[in-house]
Amino acid sequence: MNPNSFITMYTTEVCPYCLRAKALLKARGVTEIDEIRVDRDPTSRIAMIERTGRRTVPQIFIGGAHIGGCDDLIALDQRGGLLPLLQPQAAPD
Repeated sequence: MNPNSFITMYTTEVCPYCLRAKALLKARGVTEIDEIRVDRDPTSRIAMIERTGRRTVPQIFIGGAHIGGCDDLIALDQRGGLLPLLQPQAAPD
């Protein structure tokens, strides 16, 4: 995992929910996602399960906060909570 990445997503190559989540983020202006492919590296899947307590992909983090899976991301967007999370944080004075 890239600690400097704002959005991290655990994924697999053939997951339709991963594709849907990435499409939603792209539609909301996201241009970069640190994608961790758990189908290529079993240790990444173990790390994902330890970090989230979940076995399914995608598992999405925004700014270090665990959002959950695709359905969680869509629900957050529908409640109007996604865009505020994607806005750049103002630097403290």
